[in-house]
Amino acid sequence: MNPFGFINITTIALLLLIIGAIGIILLKKPIDKIIMFNILDAGFFIILVSSRYLDLAFATAIFDPIATIIFLMAIIKLDESRKNRLNRSEIK
Repeated sequence: MNPFGFINITTIALLLLIIGAIGIILLKKPIDKIIMFNILDAGFFIILVSSRYLDLAFATAIFDPIATIIFLMAIIKLDESRKNRLNRSEIK
């Protein structure tokens, strides 16, 4: 008898989805939100694979790292523009 019978791939995926969603809502820093988005994405990917939607899982595996890099580039640009705006206001 398995004492951990309630632990299967679906419960792990749902746990990842819930942790990622709550983290995105509650955390303030954009980098932390991206980390939580990737955790949520991992749960979504597991759900796709376990449901045998392998074509969507393939597309997710290709496009999600690209989306993460674009998010990171946008956050870096926003931080730079905010710092420049603060520097300009301090000079005046």
